[in-house]
Amino acid sequence: MVRKFEQLPLVFKHEPQTGRDDLLVSERLKAAVTIIDSWPRWPSPVVILAGPVGSGKSHLAAIWRENSAAVAIHPTVDSNAAEIAAANAVLFEDADRQGFDDRALFHVINSVRENGTSLLITSRLWPMSWPVELPDLRSRLKAATVVEIGEPDDELLAQVLVKLLADRQLAVDDRLIGYIVARMERSLEAAQTIVERLDHLALARGTRINRALALEVLDTLGKTREID
Repeated sequence: MVRKFEQLPLVFKHEPQTGRDDLLVSERLKAAVTIIDSWPRWPSPVVILAGPVGSGKSHLAAIWRENSAAVAIHPTVDSNAAEIAAANAVLFEDADRQGFDDRALFHVINSVRENGTSLLITSRLWPMSWPVELPDLRSRLKAATVVEIGEPDDELLAQVLVKLLADRQLAVDDRLIGYIVARMERSLEAAQTIVERLDHLALARGTRINRALALEVLDTLGKTREID
C-alpha cells in the first residue's frame, strides 16, 4: 500500500476580522445592521439579536461592543451584572446557551432602564422560547426590541468564502466557489471551517485549492447538500 505523506504546514493564527468594514451586509442582515448602527438611538434600551449558529450575531455584537464600549456580562446568582449595567452599556452573548438567573437578568434590565444605559443580548432562540419562570422578567423581555437574523443566502455565502480566502492571500475560481456554496451547510461558521481546512490541506500537500480538495473537505465535514 502506498502511503501519501503530507508536509505539516506552519500554523499561522488567522483572527476573524470583526470590524464594521469587514461586515458583508445582505438582505437578511439589514435589520440587524440598522439597529447596531443606530445605537444609542434605539427604540428600547434592550435589544435582542436572534439567529442560528453562524448567522453573524457575534460579528455584530463585536462591532457594537467596540462602538459602545460595552462590558460583557453573565447575569447569574451573586454576579454584579446589575451594578455594571448601571454605569455601562452591557453585552450578554448566547443567552440561550449560557443560561442565566431570572432575577439577575431582571435586575440588569431594570438597571439599564433606570440609568439610561443599553443592553444587547444575542441568542439562537427568540426570548419567548427561553426557560423563563419569573413573570416580571417575561414582561421585560416582551418590551425589548427583537431582531431576527435568518440563514445566509448563497450570494452572501459566496462573498464570505471569497473574503475569508482573500484574508489568507488565497484566490479561488468563481466556479469552485459556486460548487462549494451549493454543497455546504448554510452558515457563516461552516464557511470559516471550510476555508481553514482547505488552506491547511493545500499547504500540507503543496497543491492548489481545487474541486477534489473541496469535495474532500465537504465530505469530511459530513455536511454536503444534495444537488438536484
